[in-house]
Amino acid sequence: MKLQTQRNILSGAILLALSNQAMAVAQPAPANDVIEEVTVVGRSVSYANNAVSSEMINQQSAMTSALAVIDNLPGVLINEGDTFGSDDWSTTVSIRGFQLSLDEQQIGITIDGIANGNSNYGGGSKANRYIDTENLGTVEVSQGTADVASRSNEALGGTLNFTTMDPGTEQRLTVSLTGGDFDAQKYFARFETGEIAKNTYAWISLSSSANSDWIQQVADNEHDHLAGKIISKLGAVDVTAYASYDDAIEANYQRISLEQFAEDPSWDRLIGQVTDVPYINQVYRNGWQTHRENVFTYLQGDYAVDSLEVTANAYYHHNEGHGDWVPPYVVDVNDDGMSANSELVSGTTYYGGEALGRLYYVDSTGNTLSPNAGCASSLTFPYGGAGAEYDPACYAAGAVPVASYRHTHYGKDRVGLNADFTWYAQIGEFNNTLRGGFWYEDYEREEWRDWHRQIDPRVSANFDNTPYWVQYSREFFVDTTMFYLEDEIDFEVARLRLGAKKFLVDLEAQDVFGERNNISVDSDSDTLLSAGIVVPVGASLEVFAGYAENFAAIKDTVLERDASALESIEPETAENIDLGLRYDTDRFSASLTYYDITFDNRLTFIAPDSPDGIDFLIGTSGQFVNVGGIESSGIEASATWYVSNQWSVYASYTNNDSTYTGELSDFPSGNTVYGSAEDLLVVSVDWAKENYFAGLSGKYVGERYMDALNTQRVDDYTTYDFYAGVSLSAPVEGIQQMDLRVTVNNITDESYIGGISGQAGWIGAPRTAAVNLKLAF
Repeated sequence: MKLQTQRNILSGAILLALSNQAMAVAQPAPANDVIEEVTVVGRSVSYANNAVSSEMINQQSAMTSALAVIDNLPGVLINEGDTFGSDDWSTTVSIRGFQLSLDEQQIGITIDGIANGNSNYGGGSKANRYIDTENLGTVEVSQGTADVASRSNEALGGTLNFTTMDPGTEQRLTVSLTGGDFDAQKYFARFETGEIAKNTYAWISLSSSANSDWIQQVADNEHDHLAGKIISKLGAVDVTAYASYDDAIEANYQRISLEQFAEDPSWDRLIGQVTDVPYINQVYRNGWQTHRENVFTYLQGDYAVDSLEVTANAYYHHNEGHGDWVPPYVVDVNDDGMSANSELVSGTTYYGGEALGRLYYVDSTGNTLSPNAGCASSLTFPYGGAGAEYDPACYAAGAVPVASYRHTHYGKDRVGLNADFTWYAQIGEFNNTLRGGFWYEDYEREEWRDWHRQIDPRVSANFDNTPYWVQYSREFFVDTTMFYLEDEIDFEVARLRLGAKKFLVDLEAQDVFGERNNISVDSDSDTLLSAGIVVPVGASLEVFAGYAENFAAIKDTVLERDASALESIEPETAENIDLGLRYDTDRFSASLTYYDITFDNRLTFIAPDSPDGIDFLIGTSGQFVNVGGIESSGIEASATWYVSNQWSVYASYTNNDSTYTGELSDFPSGNTVYGSAEDLLVVSVDWAKENYFAGLSGKYVGERYMDALNTQRVDDYTTYDFYAGVSLSAPVEGIQQMDLRVTVNNITDESYIGGISGQAGWIGAPRTAAVNLKLAF
């Protein structure tokens, strides 16, 4: 990929510069004798929005992912494979019936306002790849219409903006140690430099964490994160630079059916140890893995003079890694005639071509064996069992099983520019604000798949480093340009805004092996309108209404499939309407929103057939089609009551009705969108007095459907999270602050189906405890 080496050097140089300036000195931490302000009522804008509070962050341990802290906000449902969020494969986000999951990308994510570059599993990156939870500033959630300036071309149903904390003005070293259930451990350190030059401050942090799976405690999950941030005031320009490096190895959890959950709700049907049967070993947990490295950096300048403000930034993101599976056969890709199978010879690699067949068992010299005539397989696990060709009992003595270790490799480079201006002026006696800007991104992605021979599948999943087959290799190029303009005028009795934005998106796919034609397609949007009004009613109450047309460009993954009929595919669109009230006083705040959303041209992947188990060879067949859309409507309510200086109570409730529209029989019109909950209810109580603090939070998730035909109903569930701790100032000489806290998630050990994707579900995480010790020097 062009300029990759130079960009990696640039990213490393920024991190090195920050590390050279970091110094290990201390800054006092804030006192905990009163409840900190909870910002959940939302900003005074014409659309529903919320930001996480300090209490919501406290309810999660330092081991959890950045995504977990938004779960208590109205309209939001976060499900992860375990409490620590250590598996991106099993992570799902649902807002108002829109999903982020294995097969859907309908919610936008930005990092400090910068696009994250898609959120899908296959090469995408969610917020936890960019930000360590202990460096998180806040998370701003726009549930529907969102800001016209939002940088995302997949924000059909809301935008999540994760912000990094700014450096403090004093020098400080923070060390954080966390230990928990399921072999969980995390080491974290952050240096805040204080003023290293005139009006210049920085921090640098490093963390390393690990945990096993909660089912068998055999998984090897590892996560390392290095990040730094610097802010400086250079005359009239405020400069901000941020860089992060993230390296994750994750063992995946598997989705199961309702019948399997009823049979054993504590097992996802992956096995912890290798057996002597490759067919069974295809569900070996440590053979289901995700490997990802992400480098992300940006440089931003903010300039203000008189009535004009200008902000501009440039960013770079590099992603690489692979996803693993263990197919219970070797693919026959070369016609060897009467000779032994060359796919079993180390050092031999074939590129491209089609699968000629599959090898299951061979003799000692590598010749293909067939099962005994008339033999009936006794295999019943997994996927209901298999034919005689997979069963060692159907072969003569001495038959040798063969199997593969399959990698799908991902690589991505994104370079982008953002620029915004805000001009404050008077129109007569009224204040007027004109905003505008653009976003440009050059995105290059490569994907290839290789198959490796397992050395001896009877004893381990270890494989020959040289692949015997590189199935395909493709490159994708996407250019995105977005322009927006918005004007807001304040008539005192009401603030009115009117805006428009437009996306210009060009996609191209190239086959490295030249086995199919290159493909290119434009995925431009219409001019997308937005409008809103905010009406103050007295000093504490305001009424708001907003309308926005949202857009999601055709993804480059659509170009992966030969059979996709590009000429008939349309970009996904959504029309969002928000109507609401906000009330805010010193002791009590509340918001109520009614929303109505029409989502058209929903894209779904249709496989060419439905075999039992996994089709490991899929990758060049099947198609994406527009399958109608979704209509969502409902209410979101939240309230915070500061009972006293020590006690606060927060509650949120969501009632959501999301149904399919269109004529496709697999997604019947009028059926409820699978995975979407009709009811969400959160109640949390937080307390802090002198050196002590504690909190209890409960979340109810109503019934959901697991399938689009609405034949499988998933039970409702309620989980409770608890935290408690003590904060001591100068407990011993040399330590300025010490915090000790314990966090217990799902304290009642509720058994439930969590995330839903592809019309199957992951088991929710069990009761999980973690203890954190944080020291400030």
